Amino acid sequence: MQRYMPDWWALPALNDNNKAFFTSGKIVVQTCKSCQTAQHPPEDVCHVCQETSFDWQTCSGEGVVYSHTVVEHPIPGTLKDRVPYTVILVSLNDHPEIRILGNPVNIDPNKVEVGQKVKAVFETIEDEKAGVTLKIPQWEVI
Repeated sequence: MQRYMPDWWALPALNDNNKAFFTSGKIVVQTCKSCQTAQHPPEDVCHVCQETSFDWQTCSGEGVVYSHTVVEHPIPGTLKDRVPYTVILVSLNDHPEIRILGNPVNIDPNKVEVGQKVKAVFETIEDEKAGVTLKIPQWEVI
C-alpha cells in the first residue's frame, strides 16, 4: 500500500504503551489484567481501576465509521498536493466504545459516510531512525 501521507510526515513516536499497536499489523487494544477493561489509546494506568498491568487483545479489525472530516485547506501549506484527504474515526465492532483514528483508502473522500462498514488495512513504513517497521492502520470500506 502506498503511504497515505507524504514521506516527510511525522511517524508515531513509539513507547512501551503503543509499540504493539503500531508494529503488530493487527488492531490490538490494551486490556487491564485486573478488571479486563479495554482502552485506547494505550496508557500507563487503567481508566477504570487505576491498575498498571496490561495485556493486548487482538480485535477483528472491523468497525463502522463513527465520524469523519474532509480536509480541503492544507495546513501546513506543504500538504497542498494531498487535499482533499479524509480523516475518519472508527468505532470497533469488538469494542464499540473504542474509536480509532485513521484514513480511508480506496474511496473518494466525499463518499465516506457515517455508519459505513470498514476493515483495517495496514500501511507498512520503515522507520529507519527507530530501526523498526511500522504498520499504520488505515481503513477500507467493505
